[in-house]
Amino acid sequence: MARLELYAGLLEKWQKAVNLVAASTLPELWQRHMLDSAQLWPLLPPGTRRLVDLGSGAGFPGLVLAILGVPEVHLVESDQKKAAFLREAARLTAAPATIHNQRIEAVAPFAVEAVTARALAPLPRLLALAAPFLAQGAIGLFLKGESAAEELTEARRQWTMTVTAEPSRTSPQGVILRVESLRYGRDSELA
Repeated sequence: MARLELYAGLLEKWQKAVNLVAASTLPELWQRHMLDSAQLWPLLPPGTRRLVDLGSGAGFPGLVLAILGVPEVHLVESDQKKAAFLREAARLTAAPATIHNQRIEAVAPFAVEAVTARALAPLPRLLALAAPFLAQGAIGLFLKGESAAEELTEARRQWTMTVTAEPSRTSPQGVILRVESLRYGRDSELA
């Protein structure tokens, strides 16, 4: 908890100079960002050793999951200022995180057990970005809002996948999409 509090304090300090999260969400930092990210912890595959978080921004959910105990977390963030914040937050919290300051498409895929993303892109685009990692057997855990059903319908026009929708514990409009067996093409199933 102390490490999460340190992270929260650092985020509030850096927010004055770098737009890390919407300013209107700062009063709800714990519910809106920390707990929202932490709810992925029990959904990770058992024994998860390595995770990649796409479009990490301020570190949600990847840095939170690193602090909670995922042994190796890769945070991919193209914005230099946000990447600098992530480096400092990982250093001060002793989180096992590697920061990739580059575009997602430029990261050579590597084996992971899970791919996470939050507020990055609509699902069809997100799946295209995550596909190189998911193709190696990883699962995707994607936090989505009230447009999740429409995004899933659109994504199924291009992708075959198994999807389980978990209700968000922090937002009545939110959902966590667990994506497995992703392939480009049609005929996906909803588990």
